[in-house]
Amino acid sequence: MLNVASLMLSNPYPLSILTTTTTKFCHHSLWINIPCPSLVKHPNKSKCASLSHSTIIPLECEAEEIVEKEESGVKWHDVGSDITESQKDAISQLPPKMSNRCKALMKRIICFSEDENLSLLLAAWVKTMKPRRCDWLSILKEMKRSNNPLLLEVMELALLEDSFEAAVHDYTKLIDTYAKHGRLESAENALQAMKSRGFPSDQVILTVMIHMYSKAGDLDRAKEAFEEIQLLGVPLDTRAYGAMIMAYVRAGLPDLAEGVMIEMEAEDMYAGREVYKALLRAYSLNGDARGAQRVFDAIQFASIVPDSKLCALLVNAYCVSGDSDKARSVIENMRSAGLQPSGKCVALMLGAYERENGLDKALAFLMELENDGVSVDQEASEVLDRWLEKLGVADGELQHVLRRFSPEEREVPK
Repeated sequence: MLNVASLMLSNPYPLSILTTTTTKFCHHSLWINIPCPSLVKHPNKSKCASLSHSTIIPLECEAEEIVEKEESGVKWHDVGSDITESQKDAISQLPPKMSNRCKALMKRIICFSEDENLSLLLAAWVKTMKPRRCDWLSILKEMKRSNNPLLLEVMELALLEDSFEAAVHDYTKLIDTYAKHGRLESAENALQAMKSRGFPSDQVILTVMIHMYSKAGDLDRAKEAFEEIQLLGVPLDTRAYGAMIMAYVRAGLPDLAEGVMIEMEAEDMYAGREVYKALLRAYSLNGDARGAQRVFDAIQFASIVPDSKLCALLVNAYCVSGDSDKARSVIENMRSAGLQPSGKCVALMLGAYERENGLDKALAFLMELENDGVSVDQEASEVLDRWLEKLGVADGELQHVLRRFSPEEREVPK
């Protein structure tokens, strides 16, 4: 299921739904002919009360009695006896404090079958029960809680209802949900529908679109969305800048990403740890030690305290670039700051020394670690084993000395 729980808790959630039925939901032309997305196939194929029922039963809703009109054709008081045990169980778990009008719809949704029409069902409910926004939110919250497969469709239809009181925030949540699940076309349809209803794009929605396009590998569209934000005439926030930095990082363009970072810092704003980490990783994997060092310095300037993972990325950048002395210096700085080198850092250093055939440096490095009480983990041990094998050392004093640094072989002082 899409994570749409929070979508409806504070504001309505306009979705790009889209049906061409002649009910009240279809009077908004912007939704017509847009396919209605569905998250999961309806698992419920059992026959339940359908919209063709003509018997009308009065229902007491809240403090007032609501009498159904025959034209609605829906039995709200009862879904019939031909339902499954799982449906009975789901109905029994409806919140006791849920209003009668909401329970009536939830029962029909739980027992919904594929030969029914969801838009007609909701239209009948709206006409008979006269729901308010709080009722819609109650329905959506319960559907989310129970992982009902019709959640997204109900949300989409709800956005077309005046009683839902849809706002920009709702479209933002919907578009964000689509974007996180790679549903590019659905997100774009929702955005277009929002604009057609007179809601202008804001920085939050456009930031979501930047993330979506960059994850889909469409850098040009991401740049267009970023430029649209700049044309709004309002100061860019850290999320918009961060989204564009990530777009360039995902496109393999760390230099351009750093350019946005510099522009951002000029406005006295700083990206989050994960954004800096992504940019640092991009330089690190490319072996661009200078770029990695610049980003590492920027991290500290942003008052972010580097942890062992960030330090490992800088160590890797120097190791890949062939500068083991600088990499060693980073590790020494870590130790001075009270950070214990991770197994990854140790393995990187040993790998760098192996490429330089610097066995003496490796031994000195390991001796220092031993004095500090640092043991060599499995990853570093594997590097040692491969190195010893290449040297043709099977036994002897050298192998014994190296193996002393393994947690399993390390000698315990008496």
